[in-house]
Amino acid sequence: MKIRTFINEFEKFAPKELADPGDPIGLQIGDLNAEFSKVLVTLDVRPEVVTEAIEQHCDLIFAHHPAMFRSAHNLDLPVPQNKMYAEILKHNITVYAAHSNLDAADNGMNDWLAEKIGLQHTERLLDGYVDQNHHQFGMGRIGLLDQAMSVLTFARLIKQRFELQGLRIITQDPQQEISRVAVLGGDGGKYFKQALKKGADVYVTGDVYYHTGHDMLAAGLTAIDPGHNVEKICIPKLATLFRSWQLTTDNQIQVFESQVDTNPFTFI
Repeated sequence: MKIRTFINEFEKFAPKELADPGDPIGLQIGDLNAEFSKVLVTLDVRPEVVTEAIEQHCDLIFAHHPAMFRSAHNLDLPVPQNKMYAEILKHNITVYAAHSNLDAADNGMNDWLAEKIGLQHTERLLDGYVDQNHHQFGMGRIGLLDQAMSVLTFARLIKQRFELQGLRIITQDPQQEISRVAVLGGDGGKYFKQALKKGADVYVTGDVYYHTGHDMLAAGLTAIDPGHNVEKICIPKLATLFRSWQLTTDNQIQVFESQVDTNPFTFI
């Protein structure tokens, strides 16, 4: 099957129009007209992931985070990132990324995260693209816990459910009782005012900047930062989606879930 056929099916689920302006989604490296029979699903495209794809004889790497988020200024091969690009080309692998369009998609990244932390009656946190049927998409979700609990208890719940070594809590009162929770996968600190506006007791997002943490405290908002890597939830979710497609079954496409831990952080 052509990679383009597979991608066209995916873009019915998470159209490119949902992506933030300037987000380098879509084809990263390779040829959408190439044929493929094996796809590796990953959060990040790192040298170890490319090695994994080569060992599994995968023709396609499907990632959440773009491989080329920052443009290369040269192809000096001793640079690890450039060498990775060379290996991808050498082995005729195509790389495709679905980033903020997957974040904003219905039943996409932020619905998966909201489900994982136990939110009910969810709605959009941010307003985004409106399609021709007047349906609005948007990143982030806000909803209710099935029962109120303290910030500290909720943080421990998140740590357990995502199997984290550690996380960060931004709060003036760890014993504060919370029930209304906003979540936005990845780096969502800049959107904390929207979480406040929608009445969130606590905001779950990654990569919270030091001074943004101060601003959250000053505004009276509690936040929990579980890191960026919790988005690896996309690996089994996307793999399940791909395996459910009739065209994948008919064409005997094999879907592999990356086993590489791409989290750059270790807690001690």
